[in-house]
Amino acid sequence: MPSRPTTIAIILAAVLAAGVLLVAGGFAWTWRPAIAPIADNERPPADEQTIRHGAELAAIGYCNSCHQAAEGKPYAGGRAISTPFGTIFSSNITPDAETGIGGWSEAAFQRAMHEGVDRTGRQLYPAFPYDHFTKATDDDVRTLYAFLMSQPPVHSVIRANALEFPLNFRPMVAGWKILFLRETSLQQDDSKSPQWNRGRYLAEGLGHCGGCHTPRNILGAEIKGSAYVGGTAEGWNAPPLNSLAVQKWTIDQITEYLSTGWTRWHGAAAGPMAIVTQSLAQAQSEEVRAIATYIASLSSQTGTAPENATSGDNKQVAKASAEVAAIFSGACSNCHDGRDGIGPSKAVSIALSAAVRQSGSANVVRVIIEGIQPVPGMPGAYMPSFDNVLTDQQIASLADYVRARYTNEPQWKDVRQEIAKMRQ
Repeated sequence: MPSRPTTIAIILAAVLAAGVLLVAGGFAWTWRPAIAPIADNERPPADEQTIRHGAELAAIGYCNSCHQAAEGKPYAGGRAISTPFGTIFSSNITPDAETGIGGWSEAAFQRAMHEGVDRTGRQLYPAFPYDHFTKATDDDVRTLYAFLMSQPPVHSVIRANALEFPLNFRPMVAGWKILFLRETSLQQDDSKSPQWNRGRYLAEGLGHCGGCHTPRNILGAEIKGSAYVGGTAEGWNAPPLNSLAVQKWTIDQITEYLSTGWTRWHGAAAGPMAIVTQSLAQAQSEEVRAIATYIASLSSQTGTAPENATSGDNKQVAKASAEVAAIFSGACSNCHDGRDGIGPSKAVSIALSAAVRQSGSANVVRVIIEGIQPVPGMPGAYMPSFDNVLTDQQIASLADYVRARYTNEPQWKDVRQEIAKMRQ
């Protein structure tokens, strides 16, 4: 009879062998060959209408939002995308033959969008949300391809991703796909209106709304049973879409917010959501309204918006120091108290802010530090940055103050940690 150490060794060896076979089988199952590059004259021709429609689809998918660095050119990549696993730098998707996708055929582009595999057969990290793009139709992907190939080619060499081992080993993504990637299209719901079905298609597919507004598991995949209950994006809290804020959002309000980044009933978009609204401003109004129709249907709230924005729980804070009360009076109240979105800053009552009612302080801290800046040359909400005006202690006290003054929620416990994250 084998000794106990020998038995354990046999079991461990069997487990290890099974693991190796599973990984090897996963790699074999997800392996894809390279697709031969094409020359410029081998691309299918595209008319102006197709290219224009492709531009609108790119706006709905926020393509340039991720694929343009701060000082870079459109679609030339290089934007640093922060993830829990490290930093990923977006790729160059201009038709440059050497550093972009100029040599990609339509079939190669379709594969990247639907399977997460590039032209050479490399696995793409799911920071590129192909788990949503797989729901896009072949026709829409073809149209998007035509638009991108119509853009000026930009020679842009992208930095290597800053991921730790073993996550920097791309074949690992194959195992992730086996567990989480489902290449399925959306079936029309005949019980809903055509506008609702169109909105769901755009939001679930190219718009990838769940990419931010759904929580993720420890492997970075969306928790499907918790769709739209809220998530995180680049250090910001993405609020739940199935329970919309202080008062009900109407379809009109969501449409305005998505198109402009602001509505007087709820305030201004900030952080990654501001980038989304800047992109959606370029989409057709009926497409944005379709998305709004779908998003509004996710919320169980009932009722309609009041005639005037409420002042909420604007109450005195008994334990507030004279210093923080003076900071609020000088830095905040002139714009936010009783203005209802009137004035050049478009500031609304803090009582309407979903950020001050969230369980975490991330968004309030980031807005105080970073402010809200409109796109240069475009109208939009504005809030100055207080990064170089207030100390970290004053920022923390101010965040605690607005939480106490405008809500009945318990005080945050993460304010100092969120400030420290920002400083890093």
